[in-house]
Amino acid sequence: MSKKPASLGLDRRFVTRAMAAAGAAVLAGCERVAEQPAIRGFVQSAEGLNLRLQRLLQNRTALAQEFTPADISPVFKANGETYPSTPEYEHLANRDFAEYRLEIGGLVERPLSLSLADLRAAPARSQITRHDCVEGWSCIGQWKGARLGPLLQRAGLKPQARYVVFWCFDEWDGPPGRGQPYYESIDLIDAFHPQTILAYEMNGEVLPIAHGAPLRLRVERQLGYKMAKYIRRIEAVESFAHIADGRGGYWPDRGYEWYAGI
Repeated sequence: MSKKPASLGLDRRFVTRAMAAAGAAVLAGCERVAEQPAIRGFVQSAEGLNLRLQRLLQNRTALAQEFTPADISPVFKANGETYPSTPEYEHLANRDFAEYRLEIGGLVERPLSLSLADLRAAPARSQITRHDCVEGWSCIGQWKGARLGPLLQRAGLKPQARYVVFWCFDEWDGPPGRGQPYYESIDLIDAFHPQTILAYEMNGEVLPIAHGAPLRLRVERQLGYKMAKYIRRIEAVESFAHIADGRGGYWPDRGYEWYAGI
């Protein structure tokens, strides 16, 4: 099991508490403040500093702390959406996701369409890690899933690819079937990190719907809202300019940090 040095653990706790406080302010109704140009500019500059410090102080493959089975939380709170109500998702869920296919496309040489059986046959990793939510709570759970890096290598990223976008079944800001699909993204450094997995199991059981079935992202060195649930397809892109508000994620488009490293 990987253990962080005490100093980095302290930095992680400090950053987590600070970002949780900022997130709680937004959740409490401060969206209009966050939209002010001066405030947004400050947040974006702080985000850039956070990213540079993370890259400077940590090895690209440095692991987030892992725990033992005895540390697993007896109750793991579900973050975000807990049951997408779109017709396509309900159809798949009613059939235990037997018809599910993960599409991997965009800037790749060999687009993939993978069943859950295909994903279970891919190079996998199991890890017990802490989930830190921007709302201020944390839980420890065990996750097993296909490593994202080998899947991207199998698809063959094109040279111009810089980011990986996760498109999800859940929709927000509209009626089912007509809302905005939830999406999130990470860069290739985090995509190829050894702890970045597409989880299909939680605590030794099939991933529950409330926690993102049939597939959710685990990117353990970032806050919980980065870990997209209900993944429908993955797209390799060069930039976010053509996607929604151009900030790389549903919550980043609304003032949250795109890089939520801890």
